Amino acid sequence: MLPFTQHLSPVQIGDFQPVTKSYDAIIIGGGHNGLVTAAYLARAGLSVVVLERRGVPGGACVTEEAWPGYKVSTLSYLCSLLQPQIIRELELERFGFHLYPKDPAFFTVFPDGRHLFFHKDMAATQRELEKFSKRDAAIYPQFEHDLVRLSEWVEKLLLTTPPNIVRRRLKDMIGLARFGLEAIRFRDPDLVHLIRIMTGSVRDYLDERFESDHIKATLATDGVIGTNGGPSTPGTAYIMLHHVMGGATGVRGLWGFVRGGMGAISQAIARSAESRGAKIKTGAEVIRILARNNRAYGVALASGEEIHARAVISNADPKITFLKLMEPDALEEDFHREVEKIRINGSVVKINLALDALPDFTALPGASLAPQHKTTIHICPSMDYMDRAWEDAAEGRPSANPMLEITIPTAYDDSIAPPGKHIMSMFVQYAPYHLRDGDWDSIKESFADRCIDLLSEQAPNIKQAIIHRQVISPLDMERDYSLTGGNIFHGDMTLDQLFFLRPVAGWAQYRTPIERLYLCGSGTHPGGGVMGAPGLNAAREILADWRGRKLN
Repeated sequence: MLPFTQHLSPVQIGDFQPVTKSYDAIIIGGGHNGLVTAAYLARAGLSVVVLERRGVPGGACVTEEAWPGYKVSTLSYLCSLLQPQIIRELELERFGFHLYPKDPAFFTVFPDGRHLFFHKDMAATQRELEKFSKRDAAIYPQFEHDLVRLSEWVEKLLLTTPPNIVRRRLKDMIGLARFGLEAIRFRDPDLVHLIRIMTGSVRDYLDERFESDHIKATLATDGVIGTNGGPSTPGTAYIMLHHVMGGATGVRGLWGFVRGGMGAISQAIARSAESRGAKIKTGAEVIRILARNNRAYGVALASGEEIHARAVISNADPKITFLKLMEPDALEEDFHREVEKIRINGSVVKINLALDALPDFTALPGASLAPQHKTTIHICPSMDYMDRAWEDAAEGRPSANPMLEITIPTAYDDSIAPPGKHIMSMFVQYAPYHLRDGDWDSIKESFADRCIDLLSEQAPNIKQAIIHRQVISPLDMERDYSLTGGNIFHGDMTLDQLFFLRPVAGWAQYRTPIERLYLCGSGTHPGGGVMGAPGLNAAREILADWRGRKLN
């Protein structure tokens, strides 16, 4: 049961004598996409209020002081996908946004004592790859070039409202035609390439191109991060492509650390919105979307207050929005059933550590700050290893040997920890939301012990370096951050849940079957990640309705 439903039933709401306020637009949830929508609506002159249940805006893109003096990016931890258009138009740098490009990009340690770097510089990367395969090193530039070409085409769709494929209108037919024309412009090999990467597994994609298992293991991680699936699962090749599309650092596909933690993104967007008059209220828990005659007109809060608006926009995921915040009889049965069918179970645990020393890797010794500390560190020796880890999760068990993706933001940012101390982020797969035995409250600490043990096999000093530890399970993500099933993407990002099928067929244009109720979160196109695109796209559609007087 989610927090939204734990306080008041619909009958109890009526027992209050609420104080009613009115705005042009209400945003339910202060995650980064909701803040983006608020900022764009406020810039257009609308009166906007953002209602955030927690004490700090940002949702999963947040910085929190987990321990005195340590500012932790609690869930999301790196930035690349944030759209440059949003950074520019909302003047985020003016409001404190600063990004440190990550270089090297990757560092993987292997049980055989070897290690592998991927650098920002192509020649340096090729020299690293030559340690494992001269052939792979030679073809790697073409591999990256091909991915970039595809990502450039897919990126055009990120800030595009998908056409509806159900109840098609003329504009939908035109949109589908344009989509087809874009595909026709592809040369035959490129079109085949695109189809294969959209539908195939990252294992198949990499096996067709490389011979070194070490190189493939490192590249495959981008295909499974945050995903319910291993490298052999169809659709994971697209997840890899999704992670190559970002350009926030100025270099396509290169990720970076945000000064002040990921919450600094949300804070910058919030300040931008407030500078144009938007109001952001924390500790304001929405427990019901108010609707009458199939038209939304406001929300009810846990405090008993009602707030009314011409437009209600939910940044919550589709299941919370329609199955928790709406009256059961407010939706047609078919739509209700489609929302229930959305796959939205998470598979990750986040472990945040405070350290008094940097990890000293056996494969590359040194506890002083060095390139291996300034990158994304992978503990996953092969694709077979990752597949076995996923097989455990598919059977309802946390992985016996999980995949670890590790970053140390204090290698760049001195503002988030006391002098001489460090923060380590561990993003761990796989940790299924639904467990066959036990519950997450009982096992999460022992699972974290397993992850620390695994890291200590490569960095023996790590256990002694830990000062504090925070473990966030999929259940915690649901309870504390309102992520249904602990899914960080608001729903699986597989081909049948993307573009004009996200969140469900016929409702991919940020509008909903309830008039004046919109969605703006990651459960809409183009999906998850700290990119802001769903929020911008939703704002564009809302403003089109506003200017067309559909919200009068």
